[in-house]
Amino acid sequence: METRLTLGARERDHDGRHGETLDTPAVTIAATQTFRGPAWDELPDVRVLESWPPEEAVPGVEVLLEAVVAVGPGELDLLPDLRLVANYGVGYDNVDVAACRARGIAVTNTPGVLDAAVAELTLALMLACRRLVVPSDRFVRDGSWDSIWSRPSRLGHDLAGSTLGLVGFGRIGQEVAKRAEAFGMQVIFNRRTGGLPLDELLRTADVVSLHVPLTPETHGLISREQLPLLQDGATLINTARGAIVDEDALVDELVSGRISAGLDVFADEPHVPERLLDLPNVVLTPHIASATVETRAAMTRVLADNVLAFLRGERLPNEVFG
Repeated sequence: METRLTLGARERDHDGRHGETLDTPAVTIAATQTFRGPAWDELPDVRVLESWPPEEAVPGVEVLLEAVVAVGPGELDLLPDLRLVANYGVGYDNVDVAACRARGIAVTNTPGVLDAAVAELTLALMLACRRLVVPSDRFVRDGSWDSIWSRPSRLGHDLAGSTLGLVGFGRIGQEVAKRAEAFGMQVIFNRRTGGLPLDELLRTADVVSLHVPLTPETHGLISREQLPLLQDGATLINTARGAIVDEDALVDELVSGRISAGLDVFADEPHVPERLLDLPNVVLTPHIASATVETRAAMTRVLADNVLAFLRGERLPNEVFG
């Protein structure tokens, strides 16, 4: 049985108070999962789908709330009455925006509110890699610490005085830059409309951090031919999308021990290349750049705002056009 959300006596404004009754037709909303945060309660009666894609067509659903699932022509065929895809997250590479637009379906995302959290994890991965935090933790836990502090078994690298190369210099890249400069790093960047050429940045930087969306143009942007441009001892940080890098080539470089990496994203999540698992020169996290209580609640707030604006017939705050 379908569950319907009717904007009427239950309509609320953004701070949770009941607002005036609106004469708005009932709209069926479906979701691929529930989302954390108090704003979720402003969308009562959301039908959570048991599987994705649905096993059979689901007529009547006009709004889809989704995260980390493919939404393309095949999936859209199963939701013949869909009018809005509300994507949870700033990246919408799993959504075929062109296919949605061809069917008159709007697409929204949740930008802005996760910039700080992603920047923080980026710096955490830099520190973990450059200061050998993870192998040092293992060293202590394994009972291998038998030397005095003045004769460590390995030495890390300072962030202060080193060069950070940002591939992409949008909102998140700029947040990373501010934090890196506070650590005393020199920041250089590459983007479509300025900065250093990519090859020059890769040759120059001690740390390279990726902050571009996954598009046909950025798929494999850091290729097998470009990875050798990184100087010996350099560190690659990826909190963007795994497929931006030629993952097989990156694994080869890491296995060689020539560079290090902090990776929050992978090409085929949740699968991680097995050869990475025992390497001391790579720090692995499970796509958690935005995974804080505060940020996930803020993302749900933006998701709900997009849906409520759609239901009211207002301009969508965060519509994307591909």
